[in-house]
Amino acid sequence: MQRNEVMQRVVGILTEAVEMRRQAREHPDSDVVSSGAVAALLAETLPDIRLPAEAGGRAAVDIITEELGPAIVTIANCFAFAFVQLAEIHDAGRTDVPAAEVLRAISLRLAGQEGQEGQEGQAGRAGQ
Repeated sequence: MQRNEVMQRVVGILTEAVEMRRQAREHPDSDVVSSGAVAALLAETLPDIRLPAEAGGRAAVDIITEELGPAIVTIANCFAFAFVQLAEIHDAGRTDVPAAEVLRAISLRLAGQEGQEGQEGQAGRAGQ
């Protein structure tokens, strides 16, 4: 999964969390159910790991760290990026900009980047 795809999924997860919080505030007596988007992101992003039968404890840890590390770093960086975007708006005192709007702007920016990459790829193929 490409970094932009992970970022879009993270924005979706955060948008869902904002909506779940809103629903919980408006309907405190009802259960708010998650879509399972976090579990789905992990399932699609984290690689399958095969450990050799002879791998000892330290070797197993090293293999797992090497295999999972890049995906976990990407996911963490995407959440951190979204958090910083939200925090900057908050710290600037922009009470007129709701969190959902910041997340929507991030999503639109990512979609625009994907659109540009797709057009550049098509233009490159057309010129061949």
